[in-house]
Amino acid sequence: MTTSAYLDSPLGLLSVTGSDAGLSAVSFHHNEGHTATPAHAVPACLREGHRQLEAYFGRELHDFNLTYAPEGGTEFQRQVWQALAGIGYGRTASYLDVAKLLNNPKSVRAVGAANGQNPLAIVWPCHRVIGADGSLTGYAGGMHRKKWLLEFEQPVRQGGLFG
Repeated sequence: MTTSAYLDSPLGLLSVTGSDAGLSAVSFHHNEGHTATPAHAVPACLREGHRQLEAYFGRELHDFNLTYAPEGGTEFQRQVWQALAGIGYGRTASYLDVAKLLNNPKSVRAVGAANGQNPLAIVWPCHRVIGADGSLTGYAGGMHRKKWLLEFEQPVRQGGLFG
């Protein structure tokens, strides 16, 4: 049985969905009337996903290690989603890079479409996929969120000895 919990994040309320089989969705929640689920009330099957998302936003976690059970998706979409997980924290890849990784360099548009259908926002980091020219391109969660996530993942800039 699929269940959901809600998590406050710097980007707004996140909906975390899954079952005993694994995490099936993380999405930006746009509906009014929901509030964050208190930690003690998060269903057991979602606790680790909830905890890892909190750790990510707390800058304590860079790589998610969860069991996934996404619903739907074509074989190609699933290949793209799996490739997303390989884009490291603080790094980016172009749609062309992902298409080449899948040995299908002509599938750039299909990669973009699959990216837009990613059911596990943040966890499968579709926000790290950018245009071949380095430009920020579409993001299902909104461009302001993509920009925020990319800036959030950049290493802290260190000044001089005193600065």
